[in-house]
Amino acid sequence: MPSPFVVRRPTPDDVAGIARVHVLAWQQTYRGLMSDEVLDDPGFVSRRERMWTALVTDPRYADTHVAIAEREGEIVGFASAGPAEAAYPDPPLQLFTIYLLRDEHGSGAGDALIESVLGAEPASLWVADPNPRAQAFYRKHGFVPEHAEERDSGVRELRMVREGAAPSAG
Repeated sequence: MPSPFVVRRPTPDDVAGIARVHVLAWQQTYRGLMSDEVLDDPGFVSRRERMWTALVTDPRYADTHVAIAEREGEIVGFASAGPAEAAYPDPPLQLFTIYLLRDEHGSGAGDALIESVLGAEPASLWVADPNPRAQAFYRKHGFVPEHAEERDSGVRELRMVREGAAPSAG
């Protein structure tokens, strides 16, 4: 049985680990949905490190809630949420990211991360479509599909919303 995971707020020392997990999770999740050129770009990790450095340290992102899941001192997942994008202000909270390494799927770490950054608040999110596993996870947490459109990197995405937390998400 794997050791328990811990969910906590990241520090600047966690940025490289978050970026590593971000890139690995994208490669594991989006291979076949996104181009290999994007997923295998040698600069992908360094760009994610810059992004996460800003999210963790820059006061302009103080309204963004970030949480990491770690097991035995290694980051295995992360989530972030904050004010909704201006084009879709209702509900006012948006889940921006939640990624886990494939080996952590079904471990409960995703449930703990979503609870950490969203609590029971009404929220929205965008999820790649098709991505049935992620969509089922979000439905378990009270999200329902609203509409789909093409967004970043030419990937079709589905907007999902919830009015509040699911009665029993665990």
